[in-house]
Amino acid sequence: MPDPVPGTIEANGRRLIALLAGDSIGNAMGNLSIRRLDEETIRRLRLRAARNGRSMEEETRRIIKQAVATPERIGDFAVQLFGPAHGVDLELPERAPHQPVRMAP
Repeated sequence: MPDPVPGTIEANGRRLIALLAGDSIGNAMGNLSIRRLDEETIRRLRLRAARNGRSMEEETRRIIKQAVATPERIGDFAVQLFGPAHGVDLELPERAPHQPVRMAP
């Protein structure tokens, strides 16, 4: 078997990632073990964590927290992605009002 991937634990011949209890101020928190992750997923998680300057455990925590968070309103999401800080400020041309569309009865 190849060398273990950093941030993983071997248990009963299976590789897993263990998220352990506790935070920096001593609050009790839940535990979660994720079993049967393929090597490529673990490798990508390790690379993503390194890119973000975090441990694999912290990166996993943030991914899970974001995945189960209350969804944002679509308008807020659009502003976050395309708002003044993230895009080009376009000046739209003036347009004359148009007649409403008629719907067939």
